[in-house]
Amino acid sequence: MSVAAVVIGRNEGARLIACLQSLRGLSPVIYVDSGSTDGSVAAARRLGATVVELDMTQPFTAARARNAGLSALPDSTDLVQFLDGDCVLDAGWIATARQFLQGHPEVAVVCGRRREIAPDASVYNRLIDREWDTPPGAAKACGGDALMRVAPLRGVGGYRESLIAGEEPELCVRLRQAGWGIWRLDAEMTAHDAQVTKFGQWWRRTVRAGYAFAEGAALHGAAPERHWVRERRRALVWGAGVPLVIAGAVLVAGPVALLGLLVYPVQVLRLARHGGWAWAFFTVLGKFAEARGALGYLTDQMRNRRRGIIEYK
Repeated sequence: MSVAAVVIGRNEGARLIACLQSLRGLSPVIYVDSGSTDGSVAAARRLGATVVELDMTQPFTAARARNAGLSALPDSTDLVQFLDGDCVLDAGWIATARQFLQGHPEVAVVCGRRREIAPDASVYNRLIDREWDTPPGAAKACGGDALMRVAPLRGVGGYRESLIAGEEPELCVRLRQAGWGIWRLDAEMTAHDAQVTKFGQWWRRTVRAGYAFAEGAALHGAAPERHWVRERRRALVWGAGVPLVIAGAVLVAGPVALLGLLVYPVQVLRLARHGGWAWAFFTVLGKFAEARGALGYLTDQMRNRRRGIIEYK
């Protein structure tokens, strides 16, 4: 089974070089660049990658970049490893993942453990590293790094290019609806360099997640999928609904109703028993950012407006 690679990036610098060097042995390697000004295109060509430069006069999404890479692959390609330009592929991953797909013809997508390169650089990096640590076995979705069968991917039309976030889970919904399986292996896959060291970066990333929850639920929220319906509901209830109820109670009962805000530290205490204080605190705080993103999506729909990507680094 032939294995190619598609890498997407913009101004990744040394991270892109490390990424492409980790892909030696795969052919072809397609690098899709989205307007880099740091020499990434020239560096990718020096390392032997086929470069696709996106027309940046058109709205950019990661989904559009991945589809451009998919279109550049030869028709004979069996498998494609998708990779973000800030990631490095584990040396043993391709052999492990390809062997699994050879033994499981019903599976279209296989992914493994994505780890943060510097989890101790910030609390936000640690939270992201924890986010990547999902259980092995049959899964509903993958992330940006995954090994996929090309034929099923093309059969469902590739990625949905209009999505500004959450494009991989949405693709996996359509693959599962077509009868294919998604699988997560208990194996090292990639090392990721998030470089999220500031609160504002984490906040924007979480707003983006809320936007994705709302759009994903709008697309596939009906039964049996119920795609991201729970995540959207939690964001709107905790990040918008509860504050509105408390504000209304203050108008009726006066300042004493502000005691209702104690529901948030209580929620932190409850969650901390299962996941630690930092995770609990940012999980609760993150509901406000997610609500902002979800409400932003609803506002965009009412105004018939298409939003650009929400960047956080």
